Amino acid sequence: MTVSRHEGGCLCGGVRITATGQPDRIGICHCLDCRKHHGAVFYAAAMYPAAQVQITGDTRSFRGRHFCPTCGSSVFAMDGDTCELHLGTLDTPGALVPDYEVWTIRREPWLPAFPGMALHDRDAES
Repeated sequence: MTVSRHEGGCLCGGVRITATGQPDRIGICHCLDCRKHHGAVFYAAAMYPAAQVQITGDTRSFRGRHFCPTCGSSVFAMDGDTCELHLGTLDTPGALVPDYEVWTIRREPWLPAFPGMALHDRDAES
């Protein structure tokens, strides 16, 4: 059995991430907090148990959202025992495919629909 492994990091390479195994879920968020944090109209992340993620390099954080202090790249977030890996920081971001969207009440009307997504007006039910 092959163990899935996903690697990534920040723009300058000072922070590196290795996630092993499969994430618990992969989704897209349209909430205002994520927009402000990423500077984009939505963001995508893979949620892993923190024990499956290894992070090397120095980070700073604001409310659990970690970024590289050198280049400013937003890299991951911690929420309890869950590590949210930002798909845009992965070396192969297309290898993990989101299957749900949250905070669709904030979704921009000009953004085309993503096929096959479960949609949630606000946060998804646990």
